[in-house]
Amino acid sequence: MPTSKTFHLVSLGCAKNTVDSDSMAQLLLEDGFRAVEKPAQASVLIVNTCGFIGPAKEESLAVLGELAESKRPNQLLIAAGCLTQRYGEQVARQVPGIDGILGTRRWMDIVQLTRQLRATPHPAPIYHLPESPTVGADEHGARRVSVAGASAYLKVADGCRRPCAFCAIPLIKGTAVSRPLESIVAEARDLRAAGVKELILIAQDTTDYGHDLGLKDGLATLLEAITDNVPEMDWIRVMYSYPGYVTDRMIDVMAARPQILPYLDIPLQHAHPATLRRMKRPANIEWVHATLAKMRAKISNLAIRTTFIVGYPGETNEEYQTLLDFVQEIRFDRVGAFKFSFEPGTTSEPLGDPVAAEVKEARWARLMEIQQAISLQINQSYVGKILPVLVEGYDNGLSIGRSYRDAPEIDGLVLVEGQLPIGEIVPVHITGGMTYDLTGVPAQVGLTVS
Repeated sequence: MPTSKTFHLVSLGCAKNTVDSDSMAQLLLEDGFRAVEKPAQASVLIVNTCGFIGPAKEESLAVLGELAESKRPNQLLIAAGCLTQRYGEQVARQVPGIDGILGTRRWMDIVQLTRQLRATPHPAPIYHLPESPTVGADEHGARRVSVAGASAYLKVADGCRRPCAFCAIPLIKGTAVSRPLESIVAEARDLRAAGVKELILIAQDTTDYGHDLGLKDGLATLLEAITDNVPEMDWIRVMYSYPGYVTDRMIDVMAARPQILPYLDIPLQHAHPATLRRMKRPANIEWVHATLAKMRAKISNLAIRTTFIVGYPGETNEEYQTLLDFVQEIRFDRVGAFKFSFEPGTTSEPLGDPVAAEVKEARWARLMEIQQAISLQINQSYVGKILPVLVEGYDNGLSIGRSYRDAPEIDGLVLVEGQLPIGEIVPVHITGGMTYDLTGVPAQVGLTVS
């Protein structure tokens, strides 16, 4: 029988969602709740849903349905997050047994909603979906971080003001709201004091940080503030940069401050100007070429990650071939590829979903085949070099870690012979390069790190 103040929280979707989940958990713990691993032990069940694309919606509904079916009368089930922000009533209809609906814009009201559900008879779900503009600032004192071992995600902003036609994030999250610079720096300082070695800055668009605060070049300003105030932080990784907003000052700051990893995640989505215009994305491919060349010239050993969408409405064979040629020319370290997912309510809705599923699949497979060959060649170029590796685990005689080229969960790993100290950054001599991962041995003392 679950005790009166226990919770079980399932977090789905991206790292930004994980930060929201951990912030909700912090507020519940401060209110006297205790986290439990098994749903049967909890008095409150919470699913922080993802609603970005179709498969994510289906996963969220499936998890909610499973918990609802096994839920006992004395348990509460709260559906929170992106899916419920946009489709709250539909979710409640599809999954009988949900007691509360909490949108992603008011995650910080989780304790308030829980108290309301526990105190008030509710034959129908209670909805808490105010479209408050204060998300990003009104955080009830919760830290906006998610810690995993020696790494931590730190959310610097929420929402998005970009007009991308395929994306539902502005409909879900609202416009971009930056967190106060002082709060971010204070959290970075606390994380370092707690032993964190890798700080990962995330937002829907980190390059838009500070626009609403009146900051010019806000991301560069933030990076300077963090490196000035937390000089002991070993690694700082920047995720999700928007094309056209990687400024010269940002490049200079990345090049000058060794704490900032030479790693850029810049989702480009496509390479043909006509496709990009239909996507309502920046279509100046010349800017991409010039900026990436400038970054590679100024930032030693720069690793570049991007994402692309194939099968976008109207994508012709010629447009697709332009994308393949672009990938072969630029030679990205990492590429994520997605098949277009039709999202009602987005500005791409009038375009429909005319590209056949089998065409999308074939285009995705060919793009990944080309990128895998590039990735293998780049990885093999590191054989014989020495890389710093953040050790995250040990299994079956191998230490498992990541280099500066590898963001958690989405990029590769470095597999090192022997047992190395978990949570430490150690030099590794690279002995092999596979399609996604590297292999190595502990480097000899005195060798130079590449």
